[in-house]
Amino acid sequence: MLLSDKVRHISPSPTLNITAKANKMRAEGINVIGFGAGEPDFDTPINIKEVAKKAIDKGFTKYTPTAGTQELKEAICAKFKKDNNLEYVPEEILVSCGAKHSIFNIVVALCQEGDEVIIPSPYWVSYPEMVKVAGAKAVILNTNQKTNFKITPEQLERAVNSRTKLLILNSPSNPTGMVYSKTELEKLSKVIIRSGIYCLSDEIYEKVIYDEPHVSIASLDSEMKKKTIVVNGVSKAYSMTGWRIGYCAGPKEIIQAMSNLQDHSTSNPTSISQAASVEALTGDQSDSAKMVGEFKKRRDFIVDRVNSIRGLHALKPQGAFYCWINISGILNKSINGKKISNSLELTDVLLQTAHVAVVPGGVFGDDNYIRLSYATSMENIVEGLNRIENFIHEIN
Repeated sequence: MLLSDKVRHISPSPTLNITAKANKMRAEGINVIGFGAGEPDFDTPINIKEVAKKAIDKGFTKYTPTAGTQELKEAICAKFKKDNNLEYVPEEILVSCGAKHSIFNIVVALCQEGDEVIIPSPYWVSYPEMVKVAGAKAVILNTNQKTNFKITPEQLERAVNSRTKLLILNSPSNPTGMVYSKTELEKLSKVIIRSGIYCLSDEIYEKVIYDEPHVSIASLDSEMKKKTIVVNGVSKAYSMTGWRIGYCAGPKEIIQAMSNLQDHSTSNPTSISQAASVEALTGDQSDSAKMVGEFKKRRDFIVDRVNSIRGLHALKPQGAFYCWINISGILNKSINGKKISNSLELTDVLLQTAHVAVVPGGVFGDDNYIRLSYATSMENIVEGLNRIENFIHEIN
């Protein structure tokens, strides 16, 4: 085999795979309702696009420093101070090609063979794969509806050992939409500080939040800040997924190591996108607020509707734009003579027969669920749920 072990053991992104299948069917003329994509369906706000156009006209199209422009890093520092009461200097900031790139850099910079990384389940699909690339071992902590899909300090305490290097915490969560409260974070932070491990706090959905205020675990106290690398970006809050700008903040020595890694992998993020991101963080925030308001309306509708369908159940997400649906009531039943044993089989049959694309929960660590993204129009949500309900009525 010519490929390295690290590459051979990496799985393709299932969410991107589902989207590709749905797009192929659409190209064949099939009307597919897609609940798979994890990106807002709104356009990037016009003030951000105008700044990007001006940057092109001014010739801001060359290399920038690997870690990001000084202007953007200062805007990120100001954002952390204003939104999270966190004080950082530009040397503690790294700008990367999306929040996914930031997370990858952190995992590779901190972890190596023999290290363990604690990942609460359900998890974003890329976390375990990144840990594989670093040569470390992913230790999965299972959660359930009883704990609102959040880990407890007791769980964390039991999982930590001398090989543990990192905890990956995602709040608001993809795929569950759950949010850790300040009290819950304080209890977890005591375990983190006592054990000496690091915390990667993925806060990319910080602005897409509905009921509880967002709290960054790094803001709890100075000791927790020293042990935390905070990840964020402009993709979700400003509908800038294609612009590919993520950023992180943390201890200088870790940020410098990540910058060195980025020197020899991607170099700088796109210059034009960085200029646009300054405007995103410092300019008019009203479009972002309106977008979140629309997501809230969709959330309320989709949860109520899902819970009215026999065999399905969902908790109301507190953030992000995903509905995490319990399908255990319809597993091991049949449709058209085909037994549905797991979430992947359900997803495949649903796409082929009802022309609805969802993501199987198994890829997030729990086969009793599917994930629906409500980052799509209300018209699509209504039609898609009608199709799902009709599909379930056909199951024996």
